[in-house]
Amino acid sequence: MSLLTVAFSQNFPIHSLADVRRLEQTPLARALPVQSTYELLCNSAQVFGEKTALTFLSTAQTDCVPVQLSYRELLAKIHQTANALHGLGVHPTDAIAVLLPGCMEYQLALWGGEAAGIVQPLNPLLSDEKLVSLMSATAAKVLIAWGEPDDAHIWAKTQRIRSLVPSLTAVLRVGGTDTLPTHTWDFNSLLAAQSSESLISQRVIAATDIAAYFHTGGTTGSPKLARHSHGAQVFSAWASVQLQGIRSSDVTLNGYPMFHVAGVLPVSLASLSAGVEIVTPTTTLFRNKDVIANYWQLVQRHRVTVLSAVPTVLATLTNVPLNGADISSIRYCRTGAAPLPPELAARFKTLFGLHVHESYGMTETAGIATITPPGVEGPAGSVGFPIPYSTLRIVALDIYGKATNTDVPNGEAGVVLIKAPNVFSGFLDATDNAQAFIGDGWLNTGDMGFIDSQGRLNLSGRSKDLIIRGGHNIDPKIIEDALASHPAVQLCAAVGMADAVAGELPVVFATLRQGCSANEDELLEHVRARVDEPPARPKWVRILDALPMTNVGKIYKPELREMASKAAL
Repeated sequence: MSLLTVAFSQNFPIHSLADVRRLEQTPLARALPVQSTYELLCNSAQVFGEKTALTFLSTAQTDCVPVQLSYRELLAKIHQTANALHGLGVHPTDAIAVLLPGCMEYQLALWGGEAAGIVQPLNPLLSDEKLVSLMSATAAKVLIAWGEPDDAHIWAKTQRIRSLVPSLTAVLRVGGTDTLPTHTWDFNSLLAAQSSESLISQRVIAATDIAAYFHTGGTTGSPKLARHSHGAQVFSAWASVQLQGIRSSDVTLNGYPMFHVAGVLPVSLASLSAGVEIVTPTTTLFRNKDVIANYWQLVQRHRVTVLSAVPTVLATLTNVPLNGADISSIRYCRTGAAPLPPELAARFKTLFGLHVHESYGMTETAGIATITPPGVEGPAGSVGFPIPYSTLRIVALDIYGKATNTDVPNGEAGVVLIKAPNVFSGFLDATDNAQAFIGDGWLNTGDMGFIDSQGRLNLSGRSKDLIIRGGHNIDPKIIEDALASHPAVQLCAAVGMADAVAGELPVVFATLRQGCSANEDELLEHVRARVDEPPARPKWVRILDALPMTNVGKIYKPELREMASKAAL
């Protein structure tokens, strides 16, 4: 059996949309015969064997002795995890909830869980009420929870909520030394008693079987649960390998939270499908200030080749000097999850010599929809070519800022619609699907963008973030890019402030770079001079010590809108 049939590798370098189309000349069923994440990981273990798959760092110090698993050892522990869950009565349609930080065991819970049932990664920072609601919605049968002290107080939260989820029959504790409560098992001890050779269940997993429930949002309102099929997750991994040119010689530092699709699919599963070494920098990942402070030294120590982080993390890294660190191993730098400010992209390249390649995806596309390949350098906001076998449409907005089913001319901005093999299987609650799709099954991303002359998608922001002033749709990115060009500005975000006459007025919040100073009047004058459209010129600028962030590092605009509303009173 050839390598190409058992592990993912790039067919040929991608430099243009024509190269993507060339990939599509092979029927998808022949290009991607793998049916499940379990089959994918079996294949990788066969090919890469003793090569390091996972490296976990307990501290951010460069002399930290890592804990490592080879590809063979990883598969053995996936078997043990799946067999332990099977022994607890988990069937293919049962949900396994996961409340863990960025530990090695998370990878076992993910892939062993998908081999046994349906994994449900949960944000540990959600409230008790929301966690109970999410687990009750899936009728979660088992909860895998962190037992060590941590800033999210996961074990205390687990103890409070376990009796409130009627379907829950077992809790598996990772770490911790306290006496185990009733119906609670030590995760690693339970695994040690299981067979590591194969799945005791002898389950045969189909591409259409549901692999995971990922929740979207949840900071306000009720989170929605997106269903991922095995086929969708495998396709995301394969497409990421094709467009990013992922190699078995690569090493990536994964600082994304593992309850979020970015860390699980385009990073972890794609890497594991191609023989990459994944370095996890402590349980708190990029929230760990020491990880950020020592980032470049960690790159040098582990010879990291692929740098991946959200724009806000990249902005923070611009304040971290190299201090002599050798980062020449980095061959590819990418970002996603939020628009990349042009000034930040330019600053990153000036400081570190790295062009930031943008990609685009969401929970509903199993983490990825477009990718800018290595060697393709587009302007900030260009998020690359559509992944193979997918189609994009750009449609017009109605007067209320909602997507229609009417296409706009090439080059004109509108709402992005997608059809692709990795588009999710719908939300668990069917009533949530009404706004998710338009026309004949087109996923309504809610993101604004246009297709350029090279066939690349260019994004500006979310349609819900549009500022509507007297019927005039204002793209906040126009304001943000103008203000970000000021040398003292670190990050900024424009939102609409309620107004009795105009409906909304644009305002903007900003933080300043370390060692820089500016006042609000100066910043307002700067941004107003650089915004051509008079309606889009902001009414005021406010300087904050920090912008509100989501748990995955995105600027949280709902809180800024609330702050703007209070300022209007």
